[in-house]
This record gives sequence, structure tokens and C-alpha cells, in this order.
Amino acid sequence: MRGLAKVLHNAVRMAWLLGPSILGQAVRYAWVRDRLEGRPQEPRWQGVGRPLGLEPIPGGVRVRFLEAELRAVFLGEDLLCLAWAPEEALPPYALAEPLEPFEPQRLGEDLLKTPRMALRVGEEGLELLDAQGRLLRREAYPQMASWGAHRAWRYRVALAPGERVLGLGERAFPLDRRGGVFRLWNRDPGGSYGPGEDPLYLSVPLWLSLLPEGGYLAFYENPAEGLVDLRGEEGLVAFYGGPFRYYLVPGPLEEALARYLRLTGLPSLPPRWALGFHFARWGLKTQEEVEGVVAGFLERGLPLRAIHLDIDHMRGYRVFTVDEARFPDFPGMVARFRAQGVRTVLILDPGVKREAGFPPYEEGLREGVFCRLPSGEVFQGPVWPHLAAFPDFTHPRARAWWGEKVGDFLENGVSGFWLDMNEPALFAAWGEPTFPRGVRHALEGQGGDHLLAHNLYGLLMARATWEGFRERAPEGRPFLLTRSGFAGVQRYAWAWTGDVESTWEGLRTTLRALLGLSLSGVPFVGSDIGGFSGNPSPELYLRWFQLAALTPFFRQHSAFWTRRREPWRLGEEVLEGVREALALREALLPYLYTLAWRAAREGRLLLRPLFLDGGPYTEEAFGLGEALLVAPVLEEGARAKEVPLPRGVWYAWGEDRLWEGPGWVRLPAPLTAIPLLVRAGSALPLLEGEGLVLHLYPGMEGAEGVLFWDEGDGEGPHREDRFRLLPAQGGFRLLWEAEGAYPWPWRELGLRLFGRRLRGAWVGGRLLEAKEGRVWLPPFEEAFLEVVA
Repeated sequence: MRGLAKVLHNAVRMAWLLGPSILGQAVRYAWVRDRLEGRPQEPRWQGVGRPLGLEPIPGGVRVRFLEAELRAVFLGEDLLCLAWAPEEALPPYALAEPLEPFEPQRLGEDLLKTPRMALRVGEEGLELLDAQGRLLRREAYPQMASWGAHRAWRYRVALAPGERVLGLGERAFPLDRRGGVFRLWNRDPGGSYGPGEDPLYLSVPLWLSLLPEGGYLAFYENPAEGLVDLRGEEGLVAFYGGPFRYYLVPGPLEEALARYLRLTGLPSLPPRWALGFHFARWGLKTQEEVEGVVAGFLERGLPLRAIHLDIDHMRGYRVFTVDEARFPDFPGMVARFRAQGVRTVLILDPGVKREAGFPPYEEGLREGVFCRLPSGEVFQGPVWPHLAAFPDFTHPRARAWWGEKVGDFLENGVSGFWLDMNEPALFAAWGEPTFPRGVRHALEGQGGDHLLAHNLYGLLMARATWEGFRERAPEGRPFLLTRSGFAGVQRYAWAWTGDVESTWEGLRTTLRALLGLSLSGVPFVGSDIGGFSGNPSPELYLRWFQLAALTPFFRQHSAFWTRRREPWRLGEEVLEGVREALALREALLPYLYTLAWRAAREGRLLLRPLFLDGGPYTEEAFGLGEALLVAPVLEEGARAKEVPLPRGVWYAWGEDRLWEGPGWVRLPAPLTAIPLLVRAGSALPLLEGEGLVLHLYPGMEGAEGVLFWDEGDGEGPHREDRFRLLPAQGGFRLLWEAEGAYPWPWRELGLRLFGRRLRGAWVGGRLLEAKEGRVWLPPFEEAFLEVVA
């Protein structure tokens, strides 16, 4: 009944927004889709049997079976590829690096070993071992079946007692996926979603196992529809088409994730402005309304780095248009915002309105860039502008055409794009809200259907937009935000968690989804503050805002039928809490920018479940980088928070109080603040006013920190500053090493010391006294920090 109510609610809303004719199109589309797809028969599974023989090949071994063949090839001492044939080959869209065989040590006929891992080929299945010979994974040999025009594969993986399975992309489910069934199929759930909704917008076939001792990563390089069933003592993995090819990486898990990110592509370093606060609202229909919102933030001294324009800016929801009647000076508005430090980001939907005389539609027809039905007709489906055609992003010509259109918009001064409806999503009265599975795609000239291309659509739309941005504006760094994607999407875009419901349970679901995406190799993630389609209470709004201020992507967004949520509309206490959260975010920008640089260079995560740093498994707190422990308030009325501490010593944010873990601590959580701890041994670069202040939180061996800085955009010079605090008689020695051609951008460096009272600092034989807990120093190589006894 709940599902039926949701369908009826969405139908009424569509008719209200777009007129009653859209309902007829949604009904007709659902009927046509069902007629085109038919009902595939259930697969008749057949096992591949036992191994019939093994043959050495470069980097590994070929194993023959009666009806199949396995190629097990090491691609490094920490990377093993397992590929089953007969294979339904696809272009390697997810991969980013060339792969060369790595010769393992051969111990007998059935064991291949590298310094990091080993593979044993048995009679019943395969075993993955770590460097110490401990069993990481045991999997049975697969079964095959025909699935329409495709070959389906499935197999079972043994699950150890206490093993946690993580990853699989965006899920409205606890971080440990054990006990659940998950569909690998990108889908717009329609309306707002809550806990348990599956699937969601962005699935990634990446499985992380956290074992009582160690762990491993498995990545399935298959974009076809899949299923992962984790309800029993074995995990079932199935794909209904595409190649059965996957990669295994031994733990530790963070090293395994970094290896996965090198395999599928490290994220791009973002422009620095993207790490600030963004505002969006569906329903800002005129230039005057948008300018009023921006002015509201700036006049109140609330930092705003970007304004996002939803579908309201378009002319009749036509992509690549601006309604000049409602936005009479769009380029001028964008230029004025930029002069005030506010960038403009525009939404892009893939659907191109079917309309004679509409230039993008006519050009797309001439260029042959749209998806087609098996009959050869251009496929059309109902979306915001009613019936639309859709670029086939698996064709190089379509990606180039789309990139040219993106480039034209950049000439208006736009700084980024927000990619929506790219699961791809359609309006359907019932059933799957996407293309029929028989729709044809180029797949780089190979040809194939939508079952193979569906999960790739968001990834390749992001790629086409990113390439168009780089082609037209090579001096800048693209900023793209996407709702959907696949493995490798982190190369091009950030992601957000879509239309989550505006409830406390929605807030808890959001945190799980954010951490799950981070563990699935998508490091730059965020959510719609307050939820998308409801009216959060002032308390829920503020707690959500505080959480979002400590996630990589920091944006407020909501539907037009919700009450306005500019923070000054929600009361003085909320406004004060928002002001505190925004000030914290602005102060943290140097730290966040350095984390972004490390993610782009090393594959380090920004959002970190505590177990990555030796802490407990928990969904109540997380790390922001390695220095900060964030404990968001997730319960209505709570004014304190029980926080699990990993090993080590932890300071209260901005205070001298400290605690030692492992264990639990109860922290105060007044409405206007979020519990936040700092790991002892950290040196945090923070903005204070017009200067940079290094906050020093010494541990037993002192503290260390790094700062990356440049112009904030483009590919110009940069600098890396490394700080090391060492205990010394009467205080501390502070060493400063700098690399890079970019000059130090501040006149001085401020210092704050926690845990001890700072008297001053000696530089070049001169004592500079601390005032109000801070001391300001000119650039130096070594300073002595004198403390009060």
C-alpha cells in the first residue's frame, strides 16, 4: 500500500507541475516499455564443474572447465584479476590505468603467491590468502545461464563469523551490508526515500570485507544488472549479462581502497571554492529571487561560495537554455556573483526536448547522437520537458557533441554543472522508471543494449561534461556534481545522496549513505541539508547543517513545495548555530583543501569510518581526515553524545581537555555546536580572519601536519608546507619545511598550542610574545615555543 500511495502521490505532483498530459505520456511510456521488454524466463543455472587442467600464462594461470575457462592473472603484488570465459566483452569504462602482468611465485600446481597475497586453485573453488597465509576469501566456482541475448553468471562466497561486508555504493541500509539483498541497478526511487529503499541512484559493484583479522576488497568490472544477497552464511553474487571479471586486493582496507582508486582513477583536485557552502532551491524561478537569496547570505555575513540553479532557470525545462524573460541579464548576474566570491552552478538533465526547431534536438538528429530503439527509431521518453531524446554517451561523437554544448554555457561565466536524472530516469506510471532494456547503445562501436549500458549512463554523462569543460576552459578545474554513476565516476564528479526524506531517520540514513559511498571509492560526497521534500523542524535542520559542514560537499537544497529554509527564516537560535557551523567550515578550508589534494594524489579518504584508524565499528561517529573525529547529533532533543574513541589521546576541539581511548566518552552537544575531537599529534592549518593559524595538539612525540596551497584553481604552481613539533626542554621545537614555487600567501604564520600554556616563540634569537593564546611569526625554518611552567 505504501508503494501504491507513493505512485499516486508522484502522479498528482507530476500533473500539478507539468499539466495532465504528462500523466498520459507516463502511462503510454510504461505500456510501450513493457511491450518492448516482455518477460525474460528465469535462468536455468548450470555449474562449470571441476577443473580439468591448469596451464601457466604470463602473470598467472589458465584453468579449463567443461563449459568455461578461468584466467587468473596478477597485475601487481596486491592486485589479482579473475576473468571467466565465454566473456561478453565491454569497453573498460571503469578502468584508468594500463595493466601489465606481474609474475607470481609458483608453489606447486595449485598455489600462486606474491609478497602480499596468494591464490589457491582447488577442486571446489578458489581461496585468497594474505601474506601470512591466513584465509581471506573462499569462493565456489560459478554457474552460468542464458538470460535473453546475454549470459548470466552467479557464484557464492563464504562469509566468516564476525565478517562485515561494506561498500556496494549508495545504500539506505546499515554500513555493514550483512543481512540484506542489494540490486546493482541505478534507480531514481521517485519522491523522497527513507531507510531500506533499494536500489538508489549510484551503485558500485565493490565489496569490502572487514574480518576479525585483516580484510580484502573485491571489485566486479561489470556494469550489467547485478544482485548481491548477504542474508546467509554465504554471499551470493549474480550478474545478468556482461563480463564475469573481477579484481581482488588484500587489506588493510584503506590500502585496498587506494589501490582500487588507482585502478579506476584517482579523483581530480577540485577548485578550492567548491569546498565552501553551496545553496540551491528548486523553485527560485526568477533572477530577482536568486539575487535576493545571494544578497540575504552576504548581507548577514554568512559565507556563500556557490549558488546552484535548478530546472527553473530553463525555458520550459529545455536543457542548454535560459529563460530570458525570467532571467533578463543572466551573464551579468553570474558575473556580479563571481565578483562577490559566489560561483554559479547549473543543473543539466540528459533529456533533449523533442521539438521541431529546437536547435539541440535538430543538431542531435543530424549528428546521430541519440539512443535508438532496435527498429532504428530515435528512442523518446517522458521527462521534465515532456517527450525527449537522450544522447548515447557510449558513442564518442555523442560525448563530443554534448561537450560542445557544455562549453557554450561556460562562456556565460558558469563555474560548474549539476548532473541530474542520469540514472537515466524517466516518468513511468508503473514499473522501471528508465529506458527499455532493448534500447541500443554504441558502446564504442561494439554495440549493445541498455541492460549493459544503464549503469554506465551517469558515469559517461559525467565524462562527456568533464571533457567538454576541459576542452573549452583548460585554465580551470571542472566542478561537476552527479546523482548517478558507476565505478570510476570519482575521476569526473562529486556525488550527493539525492532526495532523502526530511526526518531524523532520514538524517541517520544519510550518514550511512555518505560513509557507504566513501567506502565505495566516491570520496567527495554530501547531502541535501534538511532532506529534500519535507519540512524539517528547526532542530533537525540545524543538526543536519552541522553534519553537512563536516562532509566534503556542503550544500542546502530542497523542493519548491517545502517551506523556505534560508537560515534567517528559522529563528535566531538556528541562525546562530548556522553561523557557527559556517565559521567552522571556513576555518577548516586549508585542512579540507589539503585532504582533497591527498585524495587526488594518494587515494586517501576524506570521510573515514573509525575502524579504518583502529577504532570500533560504529555508525555514530566518523573521521574527517585522520585528525578530526566528528560525532554528529542524530537524535531529537539530545544535548549530549556518547562517542566511541579509537586508540590514542583526543582533545576537545579548540580546548585543552583530553581523553584517552579506546573507550567511550560523553560529550556535551548544545544545540548550536557539534561534538568534535582532535587526535593528539595533529597540527591543523586553519583560517582565522585574514591569516593562517597552525593549531598544535601535541601528543607524547609532538605533532605533525601538512598544508597544500595554490591559487585554488587551474594547473599553476603550488606549495607543500610540512610542520613538525618536537618536545624540548621548556617547550617545543617547531620545524617548517616548504616545497614548491607558489609563494607563502600570508604575511605571517599564527600559532596556537593546546594542552600547555604558550608564553611565546623564539625566532632568530628574538622572543615574540603570545597574546590571547596566539603568537604571530614571520616565515621561519625553526622556532622554539616556550611554555609556562
